[in-house]
Formats: sequence, C-alpha cells, structure tokens
Amino acid sequence: MPSKNTPDKSRTGQVQSLTRALSVLNVIAENAPGLTLTGISRALELAPSTTHRLLTTLQEERYVQYDRDSSRWQIGMQAFVTGNGFLSSRDLVSVARPFMRRMMEENGETVNLAISEGDDVIYMAQVESREMMRVYSKPGNRVPLHCSGVGKAIMMLMSDEDVDRIASLRGLPKLTEKTLVTVKALKTELKQSREQGFALDDEEHAVGLRCVASVIYDEYAEPLAAISISGPAARISTGRLRELGETVKQFAADITAALGGKLP
Repeated sequence: MPSKNTPDKSRTGQVQSLTRALSVLNVIAENAPGLTLTGISRALELAPSTTHRLLTTLQEERYVQYDRDSSRWQIGMQAFVTGNGFLSSRDLVSVARPFMRRMMEENGETVNLAISEGDDVIYMAQVESREMMRVYSKPGNRVPLHCSGVGKAIMMLMSDEDVDRIASLRGLPKLTEKTLVTVKALKTELKQSREQGFALDDEEHAVGLRCVASVIYDEYAEPLAAISISGPAARISTGRLRELGETVKQFAADITAALGGKLP
C-alpha cells in the first residue's frame, strides 16, 4: 500500500494532461490566425503525437477547431462561451457595485447581487451595512429560489410550468415557520411580486431577517440578475419593507440601463 506521500500516478497523469491542454489553448489564443500542429508542438516542446491527442480531445468539446484551408488550429466556440460567461459576470459586478454602495449608504442596510444558476441563486457581490447587527452572505453562497428575496425576484418572471417543475424536482423545503411550502401559496405571492415589480422575503429564509429584491435585465429584456437589500426585522418593519421595494426596483432599473439592458 503506497504511503500518503507517494503521488498517485494516474492522478498525476491526469493533472499533467489538463495542464498541457490548457497550455495548448493559451498558445493558440495568443496567435490569432491560429497555429499548425507543428507550430504548437514546437511552442510547447511537446511531441507531435501528444499535441495531436490533446487537440483532438479539445476539438471534441469544441474548445478548438481545425481550419482545413490554412491547416491551422484555432480557438473554438466553446472557449468563447466559457470566457464570455466570466466576462459577463465581471462586468455585471463592476457596473453594479457603485449603485450597490450608494444604495447601502442611503438606506443603511446590506445590499446583495445574485444570479440564477440552475434551480438555485448564487450571490455574486455584497456591500455590507455599517450597522453592528447586519446581514452577511458570502459571495458564492447558494440560496433556494422559493424562500429568498433574490430567488423569488427571479422566480416571479417564470412561467407556471417552470414553477411547477422546480417545486416537483426540488420541493419547497420549510426553513422557517413563514416559508411558503405549497405551490398555490407561492404562485399567489409571485403574481403579486410581478405586479409590484419586487419580491419579498419576510423571515422565510431565516428567522429575524427581511429582504426585498428586484430584477436586473439584459439587452433582450430577460432577467440577468437580482439585487436585494436586507436586514434584521427589528429595523425593517413591514411598512418599511414596501418602501424599500420601490427603492430596490428603481436601483435595479438604473443598473439595467447602465448595462445596456432594457425593461420588459
């Protein structure tokens, strides 16, 4: 039996193959017209057979493509899709952050930015309240759609069929006594949220926490992200929750405009 310090040869080989494949992508990306097999092999000091194997694998996943006319390998569509995903997220955060900071300063509560990922919502950025008692959500954290402000803001724009699918697939877990756990109750609230332009989390995700969120749209008037403001119920009364809803809706519209998006 190998010791803990003995490297796993198969794992080492897999890591080496991954490193080499990424190196192939990088060297092709640095040469816009593309490179021949020989050019890539020489640039990376790899055997032509190894280089060809890596290129074939990358081609199957559409990260590279082969141009027969020039006999050159070029960056493929999937590499663009992957990179564009990061670019969109980065631009979203950088554009939204000044609005988020102003929103926090004017209202005194924590502001979050989130995007939907599958049937969850992921926090992308946060501007914390200066109050001693405040909400903290680490960027990268996932929250359910049905009981979070940002989740319901995204969900309020879904069709009834999509709401049914999510409820059937994931259920509606009860996190607090106020969590909506029936599809009928959830749809009723989502309809009201859609009409008013913002969604509420009234201690449904965590006891003592209230949140209000609205949607940021892309250039096709489709939901791109959600922005929310949240704080302890001791500071956010039911009446103030509605007031903050109008504030969040306006900031979401401002961010939408700054990103070149449009409201539906």
